[in-house]
Amino acid sequence: MSGLRVRVVLCSLVYRSKQRGFLELDLVLGTWVEQHIRSMDEANIRSLLQVLDLENPDLWKWLTGQEQPPEAVNSNPVFIAIKSKVTDNLSKHASPETRSAPGQPWVRGWDDKRGIDGPKYGNQ
Repeated sequence: MSGLRVRVVLCSLVYRSKQRGFLELDLVLGTWVEQHIRSMDEANIRSLLQVLDLENPDLWKWLTGQEQPPEAVNSNPVFIAIKSKVTDNLSKHASPETRSAPGQPWVRGWDDKRGIDGPKYGNQ
């Protein structure tokens, strides 16, 4: 592949990682890809493409530990590296009381003071 073609492919991957339409993923993926894209070999670029093809809500839940990813995703080396970075950042910057139990959604808002028999999570 020519140098120009390689540059076009790498730039398109950076763009796809930063412009997903899901702000949190734009920041997490975009930053990670910018930092690592130039050192990635062809196999890791293929793995990155698989990650970029995942649906935003699922990918976010898997990266933040709200849900377990399927084995095919969980064995992807790029997914593993990004998840490790997300986990490290959460450990360093998020106080424990702001986290939910593993496997539970952690985005809650005005409805934190629910009554008995109220919804378990969300604004249902």
